[in-house]
Amino acid sequence: MSVISVIIPAWNHAEALGRCLASLEAQDEKNIEVIVVDDASTDETERVLRGVRPSFPFQVIRLAENRGAAAARNVGAERAMSPFLLFLDADVTLRRDALEKMRAALEANPGVAFVYASFRFGWKRFKSGVFDAARLQAMPYIHTTALLRAEAFPGFDESLKKFQDWDVWLTMVERGGRGLFIPEELFAVAVRKEGMSRWLPSMVHRLPWPILGWMPREIANYRYWERVVKEKHQRINA
Repeated sequence: MSVISVIIPAWNHAEALGRCLASLEAQDEKNIEVIVVDDASTDETERVLRGVRPSFPFQVIRLAENRGAAAARNVGAERAMSPFLLFLDADVTLRRDALEKMRAALEANPGVAFVYASFRFGWKRFKSGVFDAARLQAMPYIHTTALLRAEAFPGFDESLKKFQDWDVWLTMVERGGRGLFIPEELFAVAVRKEGMSRWLPSMVHRLPWPILGWMPREIANYRYWERVVKEKHQRINA
């Protein structure tokens, strides 16, 4: 049995998916299985996947209709057979020692539920930072690309359209789990105009939009789902 199940939700990621899978093929950690969940893509994703000949156990699940990243991840997790899980977006590439370092950190710390690292989004470096439950309650600073114990995985809330990963980390912490930070840049996220990977500078978020009388849709969407997640966990902790 593989030690790590890597679950990749893919929706119209044909161009990026090959690079993601190549970074998995190049991993120093070889004891993995990879599950790609094609979320009813309409581009060349299916053709790309038909041409994949990996050295690791590999399966593809094609959904009949687009259900969103959270649902795709949950479908993949149901098929996973390993004690450790890694949810890897199709536009992420891993440093070749990423899985090896994450696995070693998780195995060396039996009281830890998940491990995470710094990463690069295009040109921008995100340092993440040491695990702090209070900070996590206040803001989403841990990326989806973290290695977690399958037994502690609570499932992604499919009703959330944003911050599904933040919700998972908060739920795990509320159940007694804690995270561990690896102070290295272990992966990179490609910049996309649309899809799962979007980022706006913090300066944009800090602007006094209510005073200005107008708010960009991306900012309004961010603030709405941020409030939904915070209110959900305030109810849980009440």
